[in-house]
Amino acid sequence: MTTTSPTKPGGARVRVQRFGTFLSGMVMPNIPAFIAWGLITSLFIATGWLPNGILGGFGNADLIGWQGAATALAQAEDGTTFPQYVGLVGPMITYLLPLLIANTGGRMVYGARGGVVGTIATMGVIVGASVPMFIGAMIMGPLGAWLIKQVDKIWAGKIKAGFEMLVDNFSAGILAGALAIAGFFGIAPVIQALSAALEAAVNWLVTLGLLPLASIFVEPGKVLFLNNAINHGVFTPLGIQQVEQTGKSILFLIEANPGPGLGILLAFAIFGIGLAKASAPGAAIIQFFGGIHEIYFPYVLSKPLTILAAIAGGATGVLVNVLFQTGLRAPASPGSIIAILAMTAPDSYVGVILSVILSATVSFLITAVILRASRKRDLEKGDAAGDLSAAIAQTEANKGKESSVLGNLRAEGVPAGDAEVVAEETSLLTDTRPIKNIVFACDAGMGSSAMGASVLRNKIKKAGIDGVTVVNKAIASLEDDVDLVITQRELTPRAQQRTPSAEHVSVDNFMNSPRYDEVVAKLKEQSGAE
Repeated sequence: MTTTSPTKPGGARVRVQRFGTFLSGMVMPNIPAFIAWGLITSLFIATGWLPNGILGGFGNADLIGWQGAATALAQAEDGTTFPQYVGLVGPMITYLLPLLIANTGGRMVYGARGGVVGTIATMGVIVGASVPMFIGAMIMGPLGAWLIKQVDKIWAGKIKAGFEMLVDNFSAGILAGALAIAGFFGIAPVIQALSAALEAAVNWLVTLGLLPLASIFVEPGKVLFLNNAINHGVFTPLGIQQVEQTGKSILFLIEANPGPGLGILLAFAIFGIGLAKASAPGAAIIQFFGGIHEIYFPYVLSKPLTILAAIAGGATGVLVNVLFQTGLRAPASPGSIIAILAMTAPDSYVGVILSVILSATVSFLITAVILRASRKRDLEKGDAAGDLSAAIAQTEANKGKESSVLGNLRAEGVPAGDAEVVAEETSLLTDTRPIKNIVFACDAGMGSSAMGASVLRNKIKKAGIDGVTVVNKAIASLEDDVDLVITQRELTPRAQQRTPSAEHVSVDNFMNSPRYDEVVAKLKEQSGAE
């Protein structure tokens, strides 16, 4: 089957995007672990909602495990104050979270084998440092995986039959052990110094009241999809360290605040024209409650001056959080108001809620002024739908791939009969092999691919077809053991490299692709033949 070949992007921006995608690919699959740790921290540390020395780990003595818990309970005088107990909070932030990130990064580079070596290597920097080694995990995990990949290439095809497992296990073990020792003595001090320098820079900005100026870089970076490198590479690791020291961090709110985007969308809903005005209310709901910030980027690109509104709104939110000394217990991902409130420290609700409201208000007012000033000219031009469609295309170009959420915005302005003109999706299913397992693949293996898998799964269920599995995965996790892989058009070549023997389908919109009906039709035909 033929596939539309995407234009190969280039330039520094694309390289930064890829770097950010790689970082987010290590962090995003492990967000549930961050949330679990954040909830445990919020509840059980000394300043939490339900302070508990057993689970939170605070007091006077050094007790470990369930036996230590029993001892602590026996020693407690009033049933609420316990001796020092190494509970869940400390071990999770010190060992669990960095090792999960390292394992994910290693798997992205060299599968399960890379994940094991990268995790062992990361253990060295964890033990060798006195601060949580998230940056160390992001370095050592992929590095260990890449090195074992190179080592395996040295004697690929040269090992005598029967000795493969022996060589593979010992080569990985020896390399991993060496990397762990090197990490303990050499790499941990360097990464700790780097972390200290970054933390000092952030503290310097906070002390001088300059942290709101970060929005000058963060908000335009979001629109250009350059924020992942900063957010997951700097803010999250430093934020976790601040949580360990103070119980909360403002850094989790710099990029995740949904207020600026909400204000922009509300302004378009009231003062916009054409498709922008009609689609903005629904987009505001998705952005604010669903946490999918990319949905407001086309509106900014259709009116570039509104980036000033995003910057001003973001800076306002950060300033409010600085003044109120508020913060979150853990990263809020996605950047939904629901996730933010769930991760908010008990003493920070007033400041956090106020920061969202005021940032939305500021961005709304500035956007409203910009839209009102250009309204007459826009009405005379009479192509607001075209402007937004062009902005959607530009947003997807910035992201480097199609977006199911943005595709829905574009589809709202296109008659049903013209859907194929917009989609430009490839014809498919020229292969006669039976289809038993289908994989939706995207960069992170979450978000858009999960929505697409759910849509097709429901169609298959309604058609009464059994024996077909539909799952979603990150492209880096694909293995060549599937029958059909469905990806957005720009990602198809990468998926084909990972699964050359599978059949591939390219779509523009994961949510409402007409190609799904063709898949269901083939499955029905296949089911009847059986």
